[in-house]
Amino acid sequence: MITSSRLRLAVLAAGLCLPATAFSLEASLREVPAKEIPVPTAGVSPQEQAVIGAALPPYWNDHPKDAAAWKALINLRADVINKTLPGLREKFGVKSEQVTIAGVNCYILTPDNIPEPNRNRLLVHVHGGGYVFAPGEAATREAILMAGIGKFKVISIDYRMPPDFPYPAAMDDAMAVWKEAVKTNDPKKMAIFGTSTGGGMTLAMVLRARTEGLPLPAATAPGTPWSDMTKTGDTFFTNEKVDNILVSNDGWLGEAARLYANGHDLKDPQLSPIYGDLTGFPPTILTSGTRDLFLSNTVRVHRKLRQAGVAADLHVFEGQSHAQYAGDPDAPETREHFGELTAFFDRYLAK
Repeated sequence: MITSSRLRLAVLAAGLCLPATAFSLEASLREVPAKEIPVPTAGVSPQEQAVIGAALPPYWNDHPKDAAAWKALINLRADVINKTLPGLREKFGVKSEQVTIAGVNCYILTPDNIPEPNRNRLLVHVHGGGYVFAPGEAATREAILMAGIGKFKVISIDYRMPPDFPYPAAMDDAMAVWKEAVKTNDPKKMAIFGTSTGGGMTLAMVLRARTEGLPLPAATAPGTPWSDMTKTGDTFFTNEKVDNILVSNDGWLGEAARLYANGHDLKDPQLSPIYGDLTGFPPTILTSGTRDLFLSNTVRVHRKLRQAGVAADLHVFEGQSHAQYAGDPDAPETREHFGELTAFFDRYLAK
């Protein structure tokens, strides 16, 4: 039997050529030539172009060897974020209050002015960071932007994380806060949102709330969700090293997945909610970018929600890598993103 590869060699040796379809029957991998990808400019602000064109983060391929190494990297990144938060809160007119809810450390972000329709509405935020990054106040950056731009009161959950607290600690904390919050707030006036890990947790929280017979939120906004912790989905490959935030599943990201899962099956819907039953989910808005490693994660969730009859919006930004819709607080794309979330919540949350 002559394989397609041998046939190709024979054809080339004879100086002949055949149409590409002649070799398609056994094709499974596509070879892509090395190329340079310019920063997009059409419809992309100068601020966002700078974010898109930034170099790969130096730690993307770190493989921390033990808990001490993980904590050093975690603290390094948290320190960078924490330095920006006082100025960010001042810029967007947001007050932060540290509280304990159901035994879990949380932060309440309150804008200076809350419009009348939002007075009795409440958003619950689960932060991103691969289940390892952004402990403590560092978890609140996205919540500050949502509170300041959307003019909602937000609870940001500082859930426990590895290396000290692997799965299911993060989900246990998030659900404890949700269970407590719905005792004193109308779930029809509540939404859950978060980016990346927070997006995956948003979806997993709905699955678990349904299983436990708890009220569901009126809407959710899982931004570029880590909905599949396995290396599954086209853009894990097509956007590898094009995404200048996550870069590759083969760097710290894959290590973080295994660290958090702690031996559990990565396809468990509480770890990878794309494998859960999404029937009956609340209206959902999803966001990603064309260079996002998790674009396929986002698209797959959107399609599965639509197939389940759920109202679901999908927004994809030109040129953006992972979660760059919130990368620069001064970029118009950032206000556009949180404006879309605000309009979506206003549509589906009771007043």
